[in-house]
Amino acid sequence: MPQIISPDEFLRLQPELPIIDVRSPAEFLKGHIGNAVNLPLFEDEERAEVGTIYKQKGRDHAVLRGLEIVGPKMAGLVVAAKNISRTHNRQQATANTDTDGAASSSGSVSIPFGLHCWRGGMRSESFAWLLEKAGFAPRLLAGGYKSFRNYAHQRIDRQFNLLVISGLTGAGKTKYLHLLKSRGQQVVDLEGLANHRGSAFGAIGLGDQPSTEHFENMLFHQLEKLDPQLPIWVEDEGNRIGGVVVPDRFHKQMQHAPAVFVDASVSRRVEHLIEVYGPLPKDALAHSVEKIRKRLGGQHVNAAIAALQAGDLRTTTEIVLAYYDKTYLRAVESMPREQTSRLPVEGLEDDAVVDRLMELAQQVAPI
Repeated sequence: MPQIISPDEFLRLQPELPIIDVRSPAEFLKGHIGNAVNLPLFEDEERAEVGTIYKQKGRDHAVLRGLEIVGPKMAGLVVAAKNISRTHNRQQATANTDTDGAASSSGSVSIPFGLHCWRGGMRSESFAWLLEKAGFAPRLLAGGYKSFRNYAHQRIDRQFNLLVISGLTGAGKTKYLHLLKSRGQQVVDLEGLANHRGSAFGAIGLGDQPSTEHFENMLFHQLEKLDPQLPIWVEDEGNRIGGVVVPDRFHKQMQHAPAVFVDASVSRRVEHLIEVYGPLPKDALAHSVEKIRKRLGGQHVNAAIAALQAGDLRTTTEIVLAYYDKTYLRAVESMPREQTSRLPVEGLEDDAVVDRLMELAQQVAPI
């Protein structure tokens, strides 16, 4: 019988275990556990077919159809599981390479598998049986992926010692967040997890965003690596980053957490934005300007796009900044935050700004 373990134990073992997620590809794409590998028993269409049979004809008919689908795949599933194990062993050996260049080896002993489906039901139990017959030692996640999601929500909802980097658009908040991380500070990069820069221009050149579900999973994994009692830097964000929604309780903590307002001049912010957005395609930038036509005003949009087409990115940026500054300041005024320190950065190099941020972190008491 496979060993059934709780979500916290399953996740504690995660770095050591190759994890197989036997749900369908669509389920996996919507959200999955960290380093899990998708090895589906059913493809999306097959899962839909079995589900329909279950509803229309009952469990026994659905089980028989499931066996018909999985039967021819069994040998291939075992081979795929062995390949996953080999890959994991190689990665572990590389990670455990000694400073003299010698790598540790697991020999012929197979590393046990972590295994789960949606609710810890027939899919994972059936695959666990198959792996046992093939000589593996699967460990089943109690309650499946659903129990992981419940556990992740509970952990995200904990109290954290957050510190917020605030500031008007172009102040360099993301840049300073990354520099703080390079200095050994605890950081959660929400925009990085969301694969979006957090504005109408935020998606340009970045590809697809994760689902909100998987964004939450990634946030959970990142938070689990940090000490909640020590300061954790985050960037000031709304409750949505592009199409992704920030978990409600975590976002409320951000709204109440102490903040440092990075006070940068318009010229400094324009230079930073040109550095970030200047290399991006003009047609994509123009399309993003069009997105805010109603809020920016037709006359300003036309002027901004004309400047962009003429290669005058500075004028375009200054026009758009006027809108974003008003929007951000309104949001700040409605914020329930009680502690905000201002950090003037004019004339300061980036390293000096980070020095000041770290100094202010020691002076601000968490709420």
